[in-house]
Amino acid sequence: MSDLFTVINPSTAQPIADVPLASVEQADAAIAAAHEAFQSWRTVAPGERARLLRRFAAVVEEHLDELAEIEVRNAGHTWGNARWEAGNVRDLLNYYSGAPERLTGRQIPVAGGLDVTFHEPLGVVGIIVPWNFPMPIAAWGFAPALAAGNTVVLKPAELTPLTAIRLGELALAAGIPEGVLTVIPGAGPVVGERFVTHPLVRKVCFTGSTAVGKRIMAGCAEQVKNVTLELGGKSANIVFADTDLAAAAAAAPYAVFDNAGQDCCARSRILVERSAYEEFMALLSPAVLGIRVLDVSDEASEMGPLISATQKQRVTGYLDGVDVAIQGTTPGGADNPGFWVPPTVVPVEDPAMPIWREEVFGPVVAVMPFDDEGDAIAKANDTEYGLSGSIFTTDLGRGLRVARGVQAGNLSVNSHSSVRYWTPFGGFKQSGLGRELGPDAPYAFTEEKNVFIAH
Repeated sequence: MSDLFTVINPSTAQPIADVPLASVEQADAAIAAAHEAFQSWRTVAPGERARLLRRFAAVVEEHLDELAEIEVRNAGHTWGNARWEAGNVRDLLNYYSGAPERLTGRQIPVAGGLDVTFHEPLGVVGIIVPWNFPMPIAAWGFAPALAAGNTVVLKPAELTPLTAIRLGELALAAGIPEGVLTVIPGAGPVVGERFVTHPLVRKVCFTGSTAVGKRIMAGCAEQVKNVTLELGGKSANIVFADTDLAAAAAAAPYAVFDNAGQDCCARSRILVERSAYEEFMALLSPAVLGIRVLDVSDEASEMGPLISATQKQRVTGYLDGVDVAIQGTTPGGADNPGFWVPPTVVPVEDPAMPIWREEVFGPVVAVMPFDDEGDAIAKANDTEYGLSGSIFTTDLGRGLRVARGVQAGNLSVNSHSSVRYWTPFGGFKQSGLGRELGPDAPYAFTEEKNVFIAH
């Protein structure tokens, strides 16, 4: 009999569902069924596979509000975010529905014959989804994987399984064959570990902590198994004195407090040119205090709670003994039983402080001055992570120089954009391995085969 996991609404700390967690034997059965389904799914005509993905997108479209409502309850997301996330699943399916008919190889000039390449699907892909963005990150993996002809077994995070379960049901309703997309809730050390060790799983996609990602990478090495890792971040928002400081200060809170800071791309370090530091901090205060931290049932809310009591305790631990320059409020204050932490700004001079170096993963941002362009790049790069970042300046030459100098995979000049489904996403250093999204994502779920035909 399966163990049950009680899913909690983070806004209220009240239980909302009991979800069975799969055993190793159930994981093995799901993987075996996916392997069996792969034999026929890989042979589905490209146009037909494209049609099924478009139909899946249409069914998701029909259930956008339902999916959003589930995410508001299960993950504590705001309605605005949850609707965007459900729409992102739809958009990813539509975008990658164009891939099956465009997954082309090459003809390479050779002597004595014809040389052509093919992109063959890998087989069963195991996708391990985190709790911070349960819907989009699931689709980042399954949409291009299915488009390339693979089958998928997907493990949602224990804390946030409900939208993934519903997406699995909607896939079947759309006509995706049984076994092609299987959602299997379970514990990481059980189901996630089985993805790593099972020989029929030919690729693992993992989004989560760097520590767990390292263990998954080491496990996949035993079978020389493909792996894509999207891990932690400690991204910098670099503000030069020549920029529009009011606009930069107004934008900064949304770059870190979105999803209550539970975002690998959060610009949780703000670097401000020293000559503009005091003015920027004065402008930042009303911007932070203006964030609408409301009960997530209120559609005007711009920030919700943290995901769990454990996460709340972890985040508030970083605030012990530090000077807080700016702090907002939460609905109901200290009496609210949910997992709320107010948006918080901490000035930092010592780069060795944990709040500056470690991924807090909460609504906390540290601010430090810098002296010149070289100092800004050096301080931005003084981290084991390299996922995203922003540069605010009116000098586009400087913006380009700094963007080339910062060691991160996704950078924005005069904005905080990180993720678009039609552009590649991934990190440098210990922020990850490989790239997701963009036009090339389906190729990451294939092996390139070379065939020479003698004249």
